[in-house]
Amino acid sequence: MGVRSRVALVLAAVVACGAVLVPSAHAAPRTPATAVLDGARLQRARARLPHDPALRRAVAALTDRADAWLGQGPWTVVDKPRPAPGGDVHEYLSQAPYWWPTTAPTAGNPWGCPYVQRDGQRNPEVDSGTDRQDAEKVFDSTYDLALAWYYTGRRSYAEKAGQILRTWFLDPATRMNPDLDHAQFIPCKYDGRAIGVIDFSQSYTSVLDAQALLATGAPGWTAGDRAAMRGWNSRFLDWLKNSAFGKQEGAAANNHGTFYDMQLAALAYATGDRALARRTVLDARAKRIDPQIAGDGGQPQELARTRSWHYSTFDLVAYTRLAAIGRHVGVDLWHYRGPDGQSLFKAVDYLLPAATGAAAWPHPELEFHRYAASDVVHAAADAGDRAARAAVPDLQAPPGGDLWALRPAAEQLDSIAG
Repeated sequence: MGVRSRVALVLAAVVACGAVLVPSAHAAPRTPATAVLDGARLQRARARLPHDPALRRAVAALTDRADAWLGQGPWTVVDKPRPAPGGDVHEYLSQAPYWWPTTAPTAGNPWGCPYVQRDGQRNPEVDSGTDRQDAEKVFDSTYDLALAWYYTGRRSYAEKAGQILRTWFLDPATRMNPDLDHAQFIPCKYDGRAIGVIDFSQSYTSVLDAQALLATGAPGWTAGDRAAMRGWNSRFLDWLKNSAFGKQEGAAANNHGTFYDMQLAALAYATGDRALARRTVLDARAKRIDPQIAGDGGQPQELARTRSWHYSTFDLVAYTRLAAIGRHVGVDLWHYRGPDGQSLFKAVDYLLPAATGAAAWPHPELEFHRYAASDVVHAAADAGDRAARAAVPDLQAPPGGDLWALRPAAEQLDSIAG
């Protein structure tokens, strides 16, 4: 039996016996200043743990995930087989996922160039030789570990999260430069592309919230660490606002633009620029919702993709997180209505027949996963959508279980990235 299986059995036994997985009263006493998650809601959930068996079961699933990270990492951008174009080992590098070589590699053409695009078909070579998968592990692990520490008070979770963050972002020998100049490069074509900003925008808010959780008193996460991470985030925000790639991504008219706005607002909020965060959420009404969501709730740019289900739910992950940031700065994005009746509620409701299994998804989809919509339906239900609330009991839980009660912020639940 593997370690993960043994841990799961132990946790199941703990839950069955009614033991309470909660920290001591003095641990993490402050409300986390999270950017996407609702810190006050997390604090209430933590207080309910002794009296809520369903929450304790969710914590058991969360700690199972956190335990699996304890023996992994830390990861760093400096250990890839070859550096990004230009030779700086501290530069993040990833490869465009849907571009494929047209010939067999040779000594004179080691990449098999030229590359051609096959939308929705992921080239497996992008998962080796670059930093993409390691970055995703950093995002996922620090989020799981910080949440697990917050709910259980176990020191090992906080210390591991701190080690991972320091190695990837802070230590001079191993840290990443705060830019994405070489994200989603295409061999023999582009050294980097604006579209690569989504490598971080789709998940980096989890790291911001992990930092906020650790800042409530995690052992080993020092004032120096907090200040250094704030500095890294400020420099990354500056690059996002002012670089050519950042500006191009901000002008995108599909999920890339939505995620850009969400990341910009989250970084602004996390670094103290509440005015920029508020302005970004406000601007998303006419800039994003009006042109990107139709009156019936469909998302035309996403429905045109070969992975239309994935990208429709994916775009709504960004919208629901942006709405969550809006809550912190006094903007109610959920109840906004566009000139043709466009709204986030309608966009979620458009997914409900397929999300609940009541009807087939009527658009192209290479790999349908019903559970991909579960988090965005939860988010709409929490925001007051009656149809979404009625649909919640019929949702399909994602692999690893439904953790919405512990981390009520939508995640990309199906695995494809790009």
